[in-house]
Amino acid sequence: MKKILPMIIPMMIAVVLALGLTACSGNTGSDSAAESAAAESGSSSAISSEPDASIPEESEHSSAVPDSKKTQPEGKVLVAVFSATGTTKGVAEKIAEIENADFYEIKAAQEYTTADLDWNDDDSRTTLEQHDKSVRPEIGSDKLSLEGYTKIYIGYPIWWGEEPRIMDTFVESYDFNGITVIPFCTSGSSSIGSSGQNLAKNAGSGNWLNGQRFSGSVSEEELQTWIDSLK
Repeated sequence: MKKILPMIIPMMIAVVLALGLTACSGNTGSDSAAESAAAESGSSSAISSEPDASIPEESEHSSAVPDSKKTQPEGKVLVAVFSATGTTKGVAEKIAEIENADFYEIKAAQEYTTADLDWNDDDSRTTLEQHDKSVRPEIGSDKLSLEGYTKIYIGYPIWWGEEPRIMDTFVESYDFNGITVIPFCTSGSSSIGSSGQNLAKNAGSGNWLNGQRFSGSVSEEELQTWIDSLK
């Protein structure tokens, strides 16, 4: 018995030490795993709550919104006139001045003489033309471009109660789409009659307003009042 005890005691001590080391080693691994999991969870939470600095925040003004109040600039204005004696031209020049408009004179390739304008002569040029609605006198003026115009005043004298046939030539030569057309005429006493409607029909395009007759001596104030009434 004395020989066995010295051997058992060291062995028991070795077993106890071994068990203690094993227990300590297990607890340390568990604590490290728990701490690592807690740290990862905290890190993930912190990332999700912070905005990504690489993505700029969207501004409430970032998208361009068209200004509905912004209006397009008005187009140009033109006054086109045929005047065999200069009377209608004088009225047209006043209108052009008031409207700050471009001016275009419709001239016949073959000018009208005093004899041509004699309405008492059944064989005069104008008498024959006005009695034939199919006549289209040739225009001698340079070709006109209507690009950019949104309003055109068209002036002429009244011959035999209607527009001169050269005016039919003029309106049939152009496209008035998108343009407001305003006929006016001069005469000694005759009204504008159906001349404006005739021109609109022959043109086949444009927004035609009712026309107005003036005397050759019409004042700028009267013309201003008329123009204002069109608006």
